[in-house]
Amino acid sequence: MTGEVPAYGSLRDRLASILIGGSAVLAVLLFFVVRGYAAQVAQEGQDSILSASVSSILDAAVLRDGAIELDFPYASLSMLSTASDDRVFYAIYEDGTLLSGYGDLGDTPAVAGDARTFASLDYDAATVRVATASRTLIGADRPRRVTVRVAQTQDALAETLNQISRNVAMFGLGFFALATVLAYWATSTTIGQLSRLTTSVTRRGPQDLSPFLKPVPREMVPLVGSLNTLMVRLEHSLKQSEDFIVEAAHRVRTPLATVRSYAEATFQRVQEPENRTALRAMMRAIDESSRAAGQLLDHAMVTFRAENLEREEITLDAMLRDLVERMTPIAEMRDVTLRLDSDGPAVLRGDAVLLQNAFRNLIDNALKYAPVDTAITVRIRATPQLSVDVIDEGRGFSPDEIDILATRFVRGHDAEGHIGSGLGLTIAKDVATAHDGTMVLSNTQKGGACVTLRF
Repeated sequence: MTGEVPAYGSLRDRLASILIGGSAVLAVLLFFVVRGYAAQVAQEGQDSILSASVSSILDAAVLRDGAIELDFPYASLSMLSTASDDRVFYAIYEDGTLLSGYGDLGDTPAVAGDARTFASLDYDAATVRVATASRTLIGADRPRRVTVRVAQTQDALAETLNQISRNVAMFGLGFFALATVLAYWATSTTIGQLSRLTTSVTRRGPQDLSPFLKPVPREMVPLVGSLNTLMVRLEHSLKQSEDFIVEAAHRVRTPLATVRSYAEATFQRVQEPENRTALRAMMRAIDESSRAAGQLLDHAMVTFRAENLEREEITLDAMLRDLVERMTPIAEMRDVTLRLDSDGPAVLRGDAVLLQNAFRNLIDNALKYAPVDTAITVRIRATPQLSVDVIDEGRGFSPDEIDILATRFVRGHDAEGHIGSGLGLTIAKDVATAHDGTMVLSNTQKGGACVTLRF
Protein backbone atom coordinates (compact mmCIF):
# COMPACT_ATOMS: atom_id res chain seq x y z
CA MET A 1 0.00 0.00 0.00
CA THR A 2 1.25 3.48 -0.79
CA GLY A 3 0.41 4.60 2.74
CA GLU A 4 3.12 2.32 4.09
CA VAL A 5 5.86 3.83 1.90
CA PRO A 6 7.98 6.26 3.95
CA ALA A 7 8.04 9.73 2.45
CA TYR A 8 10.92 12.16 2.81
CA GLY A 9 10.09 15.65 1.63
CA SER A 10 8.88 16.52 -1.85
CA LEU A 11 10.92 16.72 -5.04
CA ARG A 12 8.60 19.42 -6.34
CA ASP A 13 8.92 21.54 -3.21
CA ARG A 14 12.67 21.00 -3.06
CA LEU A 15 13.18 21.93 -6.70
CA ALA A 16 10.83 24.91 -6.37
CA SER A 17 12.65 26.07 -3.22
CA ILE A 18 16.02 25.90 -4.99
CA LEU A 19 14.74 27.84 -8.00
CA ILE A 20 12.89 30.41 -5.91
CA GLY A 21 15.84 30.80 -3.56
CA GLY A 22 18.16 31.32 -6.53
CA SER A 23 15.72 33.86 -7.95
CA ALA A 24 15.64 35.74 -4.65
CA VAL A 25 19.46 35.87 -4.53
CA LEU A 26 19.57 37.07 -8.14
CA ALA A 27 16.91 39.71 -7.43
CA VAL A 28 18.87 41.06 -4.43
CA LEU A 29 22.12 40.94 -6.40
CA LEU A 30 20.43 42.72 -9.30
CA PHE A 31 19.17 45.43 -6.93
CA PHE A 32 22.60 46.19 -5.50
CA VAL A 33 24.40 45.94 -8.86
CA VAL A 34 21.97 48.28 -10.63
CA ARG A 35 21.84 50.68 -7.70
CA GLY A 36 25.63 50.74 -7.47
CA TYR A 37 25.96 51.35 -11.18
CA ALA A 38 23.31 54.07 -11.06
CA ALA A 39 25.09 55.72 -8.12
CA GLN A 40 28.33 55.62 -10.06
CA VAL A 41 26.76 57.16 -13.16
CA ALA A 42 24.96 59.83 -11.12
CA GLN A 43 28.15 60.67 -9.23
CA GLU A 44 30.08 60.95 -12.47
CA GLY A 45 27.40 63.32 -13.76
CA GLN A 46 27.67 65.54 -10.70
CA ASP A 47 31.47 65.42 -10.90
CA SER A 48 31.34 66.53 -14.54
CA ILE A 49 29.20 69.56 -13.65
CA LEU A 50 31.43 70.42 -10.70
CA SER A 51 34.48 70.12 -12.96
CA ALA A 52 32.87 72.45 -15.53
CA SER A 53 32.08 74.95 -12.77
CA VAL A 54 35.65 74.88 -11.50
CA SER A 55 37.02 75.28 -15.04
CA SER A 56 34.81 78.30 -15.75
CA ILE A 57 36.07 80.01 -12.57
CA LEU A 58 39.70 79.24 -13.37
CA ASP A 59 39.30 80.55 -16.92
CA ALA A 60 38.11 83.89 -15.52
CA ALA A 61 41.29 84.38 -13.44
CA VAL A 62 43.87 86.81 -14.92
CA LEU A 63 47.12 88.36 -13.66
CA ARG A 64 47.15 92.17 -13.98
CA ASP A 65 49.80 94.52 -12.52
CA GLY A 66 51.21 91.74 -10.39
CA ALA A 67 47.83 90.93 -8.83
CA ILE A 68 45.26 88.26 -9.62
CA GLU A 69 41.94 89.55 -10.78
CA LEU A 70 38.92 87.28 -11.11
CA ASP A 71 35.65 88.34 -12.65
CA PHE A 72 33.49 85.68 -10.95
CA PRO A 73 31.25 84.19 -13.67
CA TYR A 74 27.60 83.77 -12.62
CA ALA A 75 27.15 80.74 -14.91
CA SER A 76 29.79 78.80 -12.99
CA LEU A 77 27.43 78.43 -10.04
CA SER A 78 24.08 78.62 -11.83
CA MET A 79 24.95 75.45 -13.71
CA LEU A 80 24.88 73.64 -10.34
CA SER A 81 21.22 74.44 -9.64
CA THR A 82 19.03 71.39 -8.98
CA ALA A 83 15.39 70.66 -8.26
CA SER A 84 16.29 70.01 -4.63
CA ASP A 85 17.99 73.41 -4.28
CA ASP A 86 21.33 71.93 -3.29
CA ARG A 87 23.65 74.36 -1.54
CA VAL A 88 26.89 75.35 -3.28
CA PHE A 89 30.18 76.42 -1.64
CA TYR A 90 33.38 77.63 -3.18
CA ALA A 91 36.87 78.73 -2.21
CA ILE A 92 39.61 80.45 -4.30
CA TYR A 93 43.23 80.32 -3.23
CA GLU A 94 46.41 81.99 -4.44
CA ASP A 95 49.43 79.92 -3.54
CA GLY A 96 47.44 78.50 -0.62
CA THR A 97 46.15 81.87 0.59
CA LEU A 98 42.35 82.32 0.56
CA LEU A 99 41.26 84.99 -1.86
CA SER A 100 37.50 84.48 -1.74
CA GLY A 101 34.89 82.01 -0.52
CA TYR A 102 34.65 79.65 2.42
CA GLY A 103 38.00 79.27 4.07
CA ASP A 104 36.94 76.24 6.08
CA LEU A 105 36.04 74.17 3.02
CA GLY A 106 38.65 71.55 3.87
CA ASP A 107 42.39 71.52 3.34
CA THR A 108 43.61 72.50 -0.09
CA PRO A 109 45.01 69.38 -1.70
CA ALA A 110 48.02 69.47 -3.96
CA VAL A 111 46.85 69.29 -7.56
CA ALA A 112 49.36 68.63 -10.29
CA GLY A 113 49.02 70.48 -13.56
CA ASP A 114 45.50 70.64 -14.96
CA ALA A 115 44.29 67.55 -13.08
CA ARG A 116 40.97 67.47 -11.27
CA THR A 117 40.40 65.89 -7.87
CA PHE A 118 37.07 64.94 -6.34
CA ALA A 119 36.25 64.07 -2.77
CA SER A 120 33.26 63.66 -0.48
CA LEU A 121 33.35 65.19 2.98
CA ASP A 122 31.09 66.47 5.73
CA TYR A 123 30.61 70.22 5.75
CA ASP A 124 28.01 72.38 7.44
CA ALA A 125 26.09 69.36 8.74
CA ALA A 126 25.81 67.85 5.27
CA THR A 127 27.76 65.59 2.97
CA VAL A 128 29.18 67.56 0.06
CA ARG A 129 31.01 66.65 -3.09
CA VAL A 130 34.10 68.77 -3.67
CA ALA A 131 35.89 69.34 -6.96
CA THR A 132 39.36 70.91 -6.88
CA ALA A 133 41.50 72.24 -9.76
CA SER A 134 44.55 74.55 -10.12
CA ARG A 135 46.01 76.85 -12.76
CA THR A 136 49.40 78.59 -12.92
CA LEU A 137 49.55 82.21 -14.06
CA ILE A 138 52.95 83.52 -15.26
CA GLY A 139 53.78 87.03 -13.97
CA ALA A 140 56.71 89.43 -14.44
CA ASP A 141 58.12 88.74 -11.02
CA ARG A 142 57.06 85.13 -10.38
CA PRO A 143 54.43 82.55 -11.30
CA ARG A 144 51.19 82.52 -9.30
CA ARG A 145 49.18 79.34 -8.68
CA VAL A 146 45.40 79.72 -8.44
CA THR A 147 43.39 76.91 -6.85
CA VAL A 148 39.58 76.71 -6.97
CA ARG A 149 37.36 74.43 -4.89
CA VAL A 150 33.63 74.07 -5.58
CA ALA A 151 31.40 71.93 -3.32
CA GLN A 152 27.77 70.97 -3.63
CA THR A 153 25.42 69.09 -1.29
CA GLN A 154 23.96 65.82 -2.61
CA ASP A 155 20.24 66.09 -1.86
CA ALA A 156 19.29 65.84 -5.54
CA LEU A 157 21.68 62.96 -6.04
CA ALA A 158 20.23 61.14 -3.01
CA GLU A 159 16.70 61.73 -4.26
CA THR A 160 17.66 60.44 -7.70
CA LEU A 161 19.28 57.37 -6.18
CA ASN A 162 16.21 56.75 -4.00
CA GLN A 163 13.96 56.94 -7.05
CA ILE A 164 16.25 54.58 -8.94
CA SER A 165 16.32 52.26 -5.92
CA ARG A 166 12.53 52.18 -5.77
CA ASN A 167 12.29 51.45 -9.47
CA VAL A 168 14.94 48.76 -9.24
CA ALA A 169 13.23 47.28 -6.19
CA MET A 170 9.92 47.13 -8.05
CA PHE A 171 11.68 45.60 -11.02
CA GLY A 172 13.40 43.10 -8.71
CA LEU A 173 10.09 42.18 -7.08
CA GLY A 174 8.50 41.72 -10.49
CA PHE A 175 11.45 39.62 -11.56
CA PHE A 176 11.14 37.53 -8.37
CA ALA A 177 7.38 37.06 -8.84
CA LEU A 178 7.85 36.03 -12.45
CA ALA A 179 10.70 33.72 -11.49
CA THR A 180 8.50 32.16 -8.78
CA VAL A 181 5.71 31.49 -11.26
CA LEU A 182 8.21 30.06 -13.75
CA ALA A 183 9.75 27.94 -10.98
CA TYR A 184 6.40 26.37 -10.10
CA TRP A 185 5.62 25.89 -13.77
CA ALA A 186 9.00 24.31 -14.41
CA THR A 187 8.74 22.00 -11.39
CA SER A 188 5.17 21.02 -12.28
CA THR A 189 6.23 20.26 -15.84
CA THR A 190 9.25 18.29 -14.67
CA ILE A 191 7.44 16.36 -11.95
CA GLY A 192 4.52 15.90 -14.37
CA GLN A 193 6.61 13.27 -16.15
CA LEU A 194 6.75 11.27 -12.91
CA SER A 195 3.05 11.86 -12.31
CA ARG A 196 2.20 10.54 -15.77
CA LEU A 197 4.38 7.50 -15.16
CA THR A 198 2.65 6.97 -11.79
CA THR A 199 -0.78 7.27 -13.42
CA SER A 200 0.23 4.81 -16.12
CA VAL A 201 1.33 2.29 -13.50
CA THR A 202 -1.78 2.86 -11.37
CA ARG A 203 -4.20 2.33 -14.25
CA ARG A 204 -2.68 -1.00 -15.15
CA GLY A 205 -4.34 -4.17 -13.99
CA PRO A 206 -2.44 -6.96 -12.24
CA GLN A 207 -2.19 -8.85 -15.53
CA ASP A 208 -0.90 -5.92 -17.58
CA LEU A 209 2.83 -6.39 -17.26
CA SER A 210 3.84 -5.09 -20.67
CA PRO A 211 6.91 -2.82 -20.74
CA PHE A 212 6.69 0.97 -20.84
CA LEU A 213 7.59 2.03 -24.38
CA LYS A 214 6.65 5.72 -24.40
CA PRO A 215 9.60 8.14 -24.61
CA VAL A 216 10.71 9.62 -21.29
CA PRO A 217 13.39 12.17 -20.31
CA ARG A 218 16.92 10.80 -20.12
CA GLU A 219 16.98 11.14 -16.33
CA MET A 220 13.98 8.79 -16.07
CA VAL A 221 15.36 6.11 -18.39
CA PRO A 222 17.07 4.15 -15.53
CA LEU A 223 13.82 4.23 -13.51
CA VAL A 224 11.67 3.06 -16.43
CA GLY A 225 14.28 0.44 -17.28
CA SER A 226 14.13 -0.89 -13.73
CA LEU A 227 10.32 -0.93 -13.88
CA ASN A 228 10.39 -2.85 -17.15
CA THR A 229 12.81 -5.36 -15.65
CA LEU A 230 10.52 -5.73 -12.65
CA MET A 231 7.54 -6.25 -14.98
CA VAL A 232 9.37 -9.08 -16.75
CA ARG A 233 10.22 -10.72 -13.44
CA LEU A 234 6.64 -10.33 -12.18
CA GLU A 235 5.20 -11.74 -15.38
CA HIS A 236 7.53 -14.72 -15.13
CA SER A 237 6.60 -15.20 -11.47
CA LEU A 238 2.85 -14.96 -12.15
CA LYS A 239 3.16 -17.37 -15.05
CA GLN A 240 4.95 -19.85 -12.81
CA SER A 241 2.25 -19.42 -10.14
CA GLU A 242 -0.54 -19.96 -12.66
CA ASP A 243 1.16 -23.01 -14.12
CA PHE A 244 1.73 -24.34 -10.63
CA ILE A 245 -1.95 -23.96 -9.69
CA VAL A 246 -3.12 -25.67 -12.87
CA GLU A 247 -0.57 -28.45 -12.52
CA ALA A 248 -1.29 -28.89 -8.81
CA ALA A 249 -5.05 -29.08 -9.41
CA HIS A 250 -4.51 -31.60 -12.20
CA ARG A 251 -2.18 -33.72 -10.11
CA VAL A 252 -4.63 -33.66 -7.22
CA ARG A 253 -7.73 -34.35 -9.29
CA THR A 254 -6.34 -37.27 -11.27
CA PRO A 255 -5.18 -39.39 -8.30
CA LEU A 256 -8.38 -38.54 -6.42
CA ALA A 257 -10.50 -39.67 -9.36
CA THR A 258 -8.50 -42.90 -9.54
CA VAL A 259 -8.77 -43.52 -5.81
CA ARG A 260 -12.52 -42.84 -5.91
CA SER A 261 -12.96 -45.33 -8.74
CA TYR A 262 -11.14 -48.00 -6.72
CA ALA A 263 -13.09 -47.13 -3.60
CA GLU A 264 -16.42 -47.32 -5.47
CA ALA A 265 -15.47 -50.66 -7.02
CA THR A 266 -14.45 -51.99 -3.63
CA PHE A 267 -17.66 -50.66 -2.09
CA GLN A 268 -19.67 -52.78 -4.54
CA ARG A 269 -17.81 -55.91 -3.52
CA VAL A 270 -17.64 -55.72 0.27
CA GLN A 271 -20.60 -56.77 2.41
CA GLU A 272 -19.51 -55.98 5.97
CA PRO A 273 -21.35 -52.88 7.26
CA GLU A 274 -18.23 -51.41 8.90
CA ASN A 275 -16.25 -51.68 5.69
CA ARG A 276 -19.03 -50.16 3.64
CA THR A 277 -19.35 -47.28 6.12
CA ALA A 278 -15.59 -46.64 5.95
CA LEU A 279 -15.60 -46.77 2.16
CA ARG A 280 -18.59 -44.41 2.01
CA ALA A 281 -16.73 -41.93 4.24
CA MET A 282 -13.66 -42.31 2.05
CA MET A 283 -15.62 -41.58 -1.13
CA ARG A 284 -17.18 -38.52 0.51
CA ALA A 285 -13.77 -37.21 1.56
CA ILE A 286 -12.47 -37.80 -1.95
CA ASP A 287 -15.45 -35.92 -3.42
CA GLU A 288 -14.87 -32.97 -1.05
CA SER A 289 -11.15 -32.86 -1.92
CA SER A 290 -11.87 -33.06 -5.65
CA ARG A 291 -14.49 -30.31 -5.43
CA ALA A 292 -12.21 -28.11 -3.32
CA ALA A 293 -9.37 -28.55 -5.82
CA GLY A 294 -11.71 -27.67 -8.68
CA GLN A 295 -13.07 -24.56 -7.01
CA LEU A 296 -9.60 -23.44 -5.96
CA LEU A 297 -8.58 -23.73 -9.59
CA ASP A 298 -11.69 -21.80 -10.66
CA HIS A 299 -11.01 -19.07 -8.09
CA ALA A 300 -7.37 -18.80 -9.14
CA MET A 301 -8.43 -18.50 -12.78
CA VAL A 302 -10.92 -15.76 -11.90
CA THR A 303 -8.23 -13.91 -9.97
CA PHE A 304 -5.77 -14.08 -12.86
CA ARG A 305 -8.28 -13.13 -15.59
CA ALA A 306 -10.46 -10.61 -13.75
CA GLU A 307 -8.18 -7.60 -14.39
CA ASN A 308 -7.49 -8.48 -18.00
CA LEU A 309 -10.77 -9.74 -19.40
CA GLU A 310 -10.89 -11.25 -22.88
CA ARG A 311 -14.14 -9.55 -23.80
CA GLU A 312 -16.40 -10.67 -26.63
CA GLU A 313 -20.08 -10.45 -27.52
CA ILE A 314 -21.85 -13.23 -25.58
CA THR A 315 -25.48 -14.32 -25.96
CA LEU A 316 -26.33 -15.27 -22.41
CA ASP A 317 -29.44 -17.28 -23.18
CA ALA A 318 -27.46 -19.49 -25.60
CA MET A 319 -24.63 -19.94 -23.08
CA LEU A 320 -27.00 -20.79 -20.23
CA ARG A 321 -29.12 -23.09 -22.39
CA ASP A 322 -26.01 -25.10 -23.22
CA LEU A 323 -24.95 -25.11 -19.56
CA VAL A 324 -28.40 -26.25 -18.40
CA GLU A 325 -28.38 -29.07 -20.95
CA ARG A 326 -24.98 -30.29 -19.80
CA MET A 327 -25.92 -30.17 -16.10
CA THR A 328 -29.38 -31.72 -16.54
CA PRO A 329 -28.09 -35.32 -16.13
CA ILE A 330 -26.59 -34.38 -12.77
CA ALA A 331 -29.88 -32.74 -11.74
CA GLU A 332 -31.86 -35.83 -12.78
CA MET A 333 -29.62 -38.07 -10.67
CA ARG A 334 -30.71 -35.95 -7.69
CA ASP A 335 -34.39 -35.91 -8.76
CA VAL A 336 -34.26 -32.16 -9.43
CA THR A 337 -35.68 -30.42 -12.48
CA LEU A 338 -33.41 -27.85 -14.12
CA ARG A 339 -35.09 -25.34 -16.40
CA LEU A 340 -34.30 -22.11 -18.24
CA ASP A 341 -36.59 -19.07 -18.37
CA SER A 342 -35.63 -16.30 -20.81
CA ASP A 343 -37.58 -13.32 -22.10
CA GLY A 344 -35.46 -12.98 -25.23
CA PRO A 345 -31.88 -12.65 -26.44
CA ALA A 346 -29.61 -11.07 -23.85
CA VAL A 347 -26.21 -9.95 -25.10
CA LEU A 348 -23.30 -9.09 -22.80
CA ARG A 349 -19.78 -8.11 -23.70
CA GLY A 350 -17.60 -10.10 -21.36
CA ASP A 351 -15.26 -13.02 -20.73
CA ALA A 352 -17.04 -16.23 -21.71
CA VAL A 353 -14.78 -18.47 -19.61
CA LEU A 354 -15.36 -16.50 -16.41
CA LEU A 355 -19.11 -16.08 -16.95
CA GLN A 356 -19.61 -19.78 -17.65
CA ASN A 357 -17.55 -20.55 -14.56
CA ALA A 358 -19.72 -18.28 -12.40
CA PHE A 359 -23.04 -19.68 -13.68
CA ARG A 360 -21.85 -23.27 -13.31
CA ASN A 361 -20.89 -22.66 -9.68
CA LEU A 362 -24.27 -21.05 -8.95
CA ILE A 363 -26.22 -23.92 -10.52
CA ASP A 364 -24.00 -26.45 -8.78
CA ASN A 365 -24.64 -24.73 -5.44
CA ALA A 366 -28.39 -24.76 -6.07
CA LEU A 367 -28.28 -28.49 -6.92
CA LYS A 368 -26.53 -29.21 -3.61
CA TYR A 369 -29.23 -27.61 -1.48
CA ALA A 370 -32.36 -28.22 -3.59
CA PRO A 371 -34.70 -30.87 -2.11
CA VAL A 372 -35.71 -33.83 -4.26
CA ASP A 373 -38.68 -33.43 -6.58
CA THR A 374 -38.18 -29.67 -6.80
CA ALA A 375 -37.07 -27.36 -9.60
CA ILE A 376 -34.18 -24.99 -10.14
CA THR A 377 -34.94 -22.07 -12.42
CA VAL A 378 -32.31 -20.11 -14.32
CA ARG A 379 -34.04 -16.90 -15.33
CA ILE A 380 -32.64 -14.31 -17.77
CA ARG A 381 -34.01 -10.78 -17.95
CA ALA A 382 -32.77 -8.28 -20.54
CA THR A 383 -34.90 -5.37 -19.28
CA PRO A 384 -34.91 -3.06 -17.44
CA GLN A 385 -31.42 -4.29 -16.49
CA LEU A 386 -29.57 -7.33 -17.75
CA SER A 387 -29.69 -9.91 -14.96
CA VAL A 388 -29.51 -13.66 -14.36
CA ASP A 389 -31.33 -15.32 -11.43
CA VAL A 390 -30.61 -18.83 -10.15
CA ILE A 391 -33.59 -19.84 -7.98
CA ASP A 392 -34.12 -23.06 -6.01
CA GLU A 393 -36.98 -24.28 -3.84
CA GLY A 394 -34.95 -25.14 -0.77
CA ARG A 395 -34.77 -23.54 2.66
CA GLY A 396 -33.17 -20.37 1.38
CA PHE A 397 -30.45 -18.28 2.97
CA SER A 398 -30.32 -17.63 6.70
CA PRO A 399 -31.04 -13.90 7.28
CA ASP A 400 -28.23 -13.78 9.84
CA GLU A 401 -25.65 -15.06 7.35
CA ILE A 402 -26.81 -13.64 4.03
CA ASP A 403 -24.30 -10.72 4.18
CA ILE A 404 -21.24 -12.93 4.68
CA LEU A 405 -21.96 -15.99 2.55
CA ALA A 406 -20.08 -14.54 -0.44
CA THR A 407 -16.91 -14.29 1.66
CA ARG A 408 -14.17 -16.70 0.71
CA PHE A 409 -14.33 -20.10 2.50
CA VAL A 410 -17.45 -19.07 4.46
CA ARG A 411 -20.31 -21.60 4.52
CA GLY A 412 -23.74 -21.37 6.07
CA HIS A 413 -24.79 -23.29 9.16
CA ASP A 414 -27.03 -25.49 6.99
CA ALA A 415 -24.05 -26.69 4.92
CA GLU A 416 -23.55 -29.66 7.22
CA GLY A 417 -23.74 -32.84 5.18
CA HIS A 418 -23.13 -31.03 1.85
CA ILE A 419 -19.86 -31.22 -0.02
CA GLY A 420 -18.35 -27.78 -0.61
CA SER A 421 -15.43 -25.42 -0.02
CA GLY A 422 -17.14 -22.06 0.48
CA LEU A 423 -15.86 -20.65 -2.82
CA GLY A 424 -18.85 -20.97 -5.19
CA LEU A 425 -20.53 -17.66 -4.27
CA THR A 426 -17.13 -15.95 -3.99
CA ILE A 427 -16.28 -16.94 -7.56
CA ALA A 428 -19.65 -15.70 -8.86
CA LYS A 429 -19.29 -12.39 -7.02
CA ASP A 430 -15.74 -11.82 -8.30
CA VAL A 431 -16.84 -12.52 -11.88
CA ALA A 432 -19.76 -10.08 -11.56
CA THR A 433 -17.45 -7.41 -10.12
CA ALA A 434 -14.95 -7.95 -12.96
CA HIS A 435 -17.80 -7.21 -15.41
CA ASP A 436 -18.83 -4.05 -13.50
CA GLY A 437 -21.81 -5.89 -12.09
CA THR A 438 -23.13 -6.95 -8.69
CA MET A 439 -24.33 -10.11 -6.99
CA VAL A 440 -27.39 -10.05 -4.74
CA LEU A 441 -28.49 -12.85 -2.38
CA SER A 442 -32.16 -13.02 -1.45
CA ASN A 443 -34.97 -15.41 -0.61
CA THR A 444 -38.13 -15.94 -2.65
CA GLN A 445 -41.62 -15.55 -1.21
CA LYS A 446 -41.85 -19.34 -0.93
CA GLY A 447 -38.58 -19.47 1.00
CA GLY A 448 -36.19 -20.65 -1.70
CA ALA A 449 -32.77 -19.10 -2.32
CA CYS A 450 -32.24 -16.67 -5.16
CA VAL A 451 -28.82 -15.53 -6.40
CA THR A 452 -28.96 -12.62 -8.86
CA LEU A 453 -26.10 -11.38 -11.05
CA ARG A 454 -26.81 -7.93 -12.46
CA PHE A 455 -24.71 -6.43 -15.28
